[in-house]
Amino acid sequence: MDAFFAAVEERDNPRFAGRPIVVGADPKGGAGRGVVSTANYAARKYGIRSAMPITTAWRLAEAARTRGEPAAVFLGGGFRKYAEVSDCIMAIVRARPAVVAFEQVSVDEAYIEFSIFNDQFSKKDSWNKAKEFAQDLKREIYRKERLTCSIGIGPNKIVAKIASDREKPDGLTVVRPEEILNFLAPLPVRVIPGIGPKTEAALARRRIHTVEALRALPLEVLIGEFGRYGGDLYRKARGEDDAPVAEDDEVKSIGEQETLEEDTKDMNILTERLKALAAEVHRRFAKSGFRSFRTVVLTVRFADFETKSRAHTLPEPAATRIIIEFEALKLLLPFLDRRENPRGKKIRLLGVRVEKLT
Repeated sequence: MDAFFAAVEERDNPRFAGRPIVVGADPKGGAGRGVVSTANYAARKYGIRSAMPITTAWRLAEAARTRGEPAAVFLGGGFRKYAEVSDCIMAIVRARPAVVAFEQVSVDEAYIEFSIFNDQFSKKDSWNKAKEFAQDLKREIYRKERLTCSIGIGPNKIVAKIASDREKPDGLTVVRPEEILNFLAPLPVRVIPGIGPKTEAALARRRIHTVEALRALPLEVLIGEFGRYGGDLYRKARGEDDAPVAEDDEVKSIGEQETLEEDTKDMNILTERLKALAAEVHRRFAKSGFRSFRTVVLTVRFADFETKSRAHTLPEPAATRIIIEFEALKLLLPFLDRRENPRGKKIRLLGVRVEKLT
């Protein structure tokens, strides 16, 4: 989906049409905490991006406003609404008769494997039919939800993923098998899933900036530099990927986290927020179709950004909100004394999740 959270807000609030929209934490006039969840394409022209500190986004928006650009709209976001819209969109995709496998990887992204190939079509005709399938799917999503999406079609997941990002928003990119090497060659190495800032910097030290340049490195050099991951890079630079579209891996945990309004050690505040997180996790768990969980995990981030996670696996499966809340509170208590917090640091963020779902 294209700038999903912001697109839903623009759809549901006609007065925001055409305005830069930033969904995330409250900027509080430049003194807020937390990050940007989604910025629409108008806001991205200001340099605002997902995961950016909300204070940075506010400064960029203010700088644009002083230049005479439209003022950005900052919204807290209705994440329950986004989840409901996501469910509707994923149901549209799943219902397609040609879909033989479906793998949802986030609230706004999924892989599908579909089969329209048969002996009637030449290979060229088959890829044309694939494009028709995608165009029809895009039209149906827009007709029913008034939201645009971008689709990439390729012979495997990695090529399809990269292709889906090439013509956003409302894009459609088809990469046939014989086109893979030329398609990938000029792209920056960062487009390859799994390459983050550290790997990008390590490649840059070798003056490797494009996929074509990465492809020129021998396998033994990549393994020497990156270990086993070097072999993955070697294959990915060639657009090789044999990972299946696997629905069994769709959900491994259900969790929520919250950056607090102020760093604190106040037990009343922390307990209140933890109970709210536990309630939201349970709401999502109850709606997910899973029947039980075995592990409760607590994440704590201190004011200095040190982050710790602690977990407890239950002797028997459970399914109630009270269990999530009780176990999370037990895990929190050591962070309020010397057991997990010997320096008495204040807490910035709390997170709760359940795992080992059945």
